[in-house]
Amino acid sequence: MSLQDVEMIFRFIGGLGMFLYGMHVMSDGLQKSVGNKVKRLMQVLTDNRFMAVLVGIAVTVILQSSSATTVMVVGFVNAGIMNLGQAVGVIMGANIGTTVTSWIVSMNEWGSFFNPDFFAPLLIGVGAFILLFAKQDVIHQAGEILAGLGILFVGVTFMYEAASPYRDAPVFSYAFGAMGANPFLGIITGLVITALIQSSSASIGILQTLAMSGMVTWNSGIYIMLGQNLGTCVTALISGIGAHRTAKRAAWLHFLFNAIGILVFGVIMGVIFHFYPAFAWSYMGSVEISAFHSIFNIVITLLLFPFSGQLVRLTGLLVQKKSPEQKPEKTGISLRHLDERILENPAFAVENTVAEVIRMGQITYESVKLSFDACLFNSMEKVEMVYQYEKDIDQMAREISDYLVKISGLSLSEKQHQTINHLFYTVSDIERIGDHAENLAELAQIKVKNHIEFSPAAGKELQGLMEYVTNSVVYAFRARQNPEMAYVTKAREYEEQVDYVESELREKHIERLAASLCTPRSGVVFLDILTNLERIADHADNIASYVQNEL
Repeated sequence: MSLQDVEMIFRFIGGLGMFLYGMHVMSDGLQKSVGNKVKRLMQVLTDNRFMAVLVGIAVTVILQSSSATTVMVVGFVNAGIMNLGQAVGVIMGANIGTTVTSWIVSMNEWGSFFNPDFFAPLLIGVGAFILLFAKQDVIHQAGEILAGLGILFVGVTFMYEAASPYRDAPVFSYAFGAMGANPFLGIITGLVITALIQSSSASIGILQTLAMSGMVTWNSGIYIMLGQNLGTCVTALISGIGAHRTAKRAAWLHFLFNAIGILVFGVIMGVIFHFYPAFAWSYMGSVEISAFHSIFNIVITLLLFPFSGQLVRLTGLLVQKKSPEQKPEKTGISLRHLDERILENPAFAVENTVAEVIRMGQITYESVKLSFDACLFNSMEKVEMVYQYEKDIDQMAREISDYLVKISGLSLSEKQHQTINHLFYTVSDIERIGDHAENLAELAQIKVKNHIEFSPAAGKELQGLMEYVTNSVVYAFRARQNPEMAYVTKAREYEEQVDYVESELREKHIERLAASLCTPRSGVVFLDILTNLERIADHADNIASYVQNEL
């Protein structure tokens, strides 16, 4: 091997690296700029499968990978956010959306003006200038998209220039000839490459680069592309390992969709190549690859769309139910909205974490109400319920915090980073509210054990303060769920009212103690209850203040 050959290998590897990195940077910019809009679209998604197809296209255009979209769908299904009826439409749309990248790569064959050599340097220059000097998130994200697209084009050019001198090399002629003559070899090659890269968009981009150099025949290219469409299922199938049965069925939906498409097109193209051998052994360009890739996915979607329900039922046969005697994999409360597969899209991950934090808040709110009743009515039954809730709250706090650590390592916008930081604090404050509810339950237990009863006047005073505390918690959680200044203001007003009333009640009770109108033991319990109520409102005020800082 000559030094020139080594240089060309390095050039091809460098070009591939720039191509993949450019896709990554461009995808990050797209996710940051429109990720929340797609999230809102996903939230209103119904069983309308046509709308689900459109969502799948949109998400895949942003992620630049149907594998990533499908993995995320598996995560949504596993988290109970999406059902299989919705998932099948999104998966079909994902296969169509992944064709966009191949059309971008083939732009250099559209004419001299669209040649990457012509405008890629300008894209990188403008993008880099924006990244260095832009302050606003929206403009900064536009810079990422432009720079990523430019780097992607430069990577394609590098790979093309490195491969061009070898278009007549016997080794490549033999390799593509063997894959053209043996469909299974071509399919396996495409499958392996895509499974390794974990992106059909990237693997097809590599094939297009070789096609630009005049190396890829129609028969070899078609079979490799069929294998690439099957290889994109591998990531989703792997992600389904350890997931719930329904999530595994979502992964198999993707496999069935592509497998049926490969069978249909494999037979059709095999017949065409048999009767038109000259066409089979002619060379195809990158535009032809883009066209076939799009036709394949659109035709299969149109063909299988009416049979979506049957595909869903078929996955039920492939993924068997667990035996009744099998024990559940996990004990304790489970997180509904969080799944590591959703981390494929940081915007989705942030929004779903907010939803899980709100759910933790709702559970904590129930614990608070139970602790209030336990104190007012000396109910040991409700004391035990508070203790059980506290275990669930502590578990949720640990798991949500761990998930937030993973999100914080993703590519986030400045606003998303701020939200993540505030969610860390919010989880801590909610957990502390749960601790104070547990303290109140312990005080109720002391009341029962020592036969302590508050006077009707003292009970009424406590009940009034508890209403203010309850309102401060309710409006704080509403503010976190729907960030609006009106909710923040309400939460903070109720917290101020709690401070005022708590101070007033403390003074009155000390006067009662001084006048021997109540026993010292009951007095200490009463004052401890006041302290815990005031602390609950303080933590609610903290949660509202975090939201206020984001507005």
